[in-house]
Amino acid sequence: MIITTTAIVEGSPVRQYIGVATGEVIMAANVGRDILASFRDLVGGRSKAYETKLREARDAAFKEMSEQASQMGANAVIGVDVNYEVVRQGMLMVAVSGTAVII
Repeated sequence: MIITTTAIVEGSPVRQYIGVATGEVIMAANVGRDILASFRDLVGGRSKAYETKLREARDAAFKEMSEQASQMGANAVIGVDVNYEVVRQGMLMVAVSGTAVII
């Protein structure tokens, strides 16, 4: 499955537009990890604990979108948009969407 934020895949024209494919994931951060992150991982303004959790959520959202596009019969998703939100304290949401196509 080709996934890109661009509207085209160079050298591979879109043969059919199928529809919108999405993936949404909400993950809770561990309270213990939150406390440790604020003291131990916070180096230069970055928290490895939160970065790891955010990466896991993003990867899961992309996987969900890719699986949905595949079920629709697509072999690529173009124009992908990635959104991050804090739903509430300790809850991270990653939502991705794009156009499922056949190239």
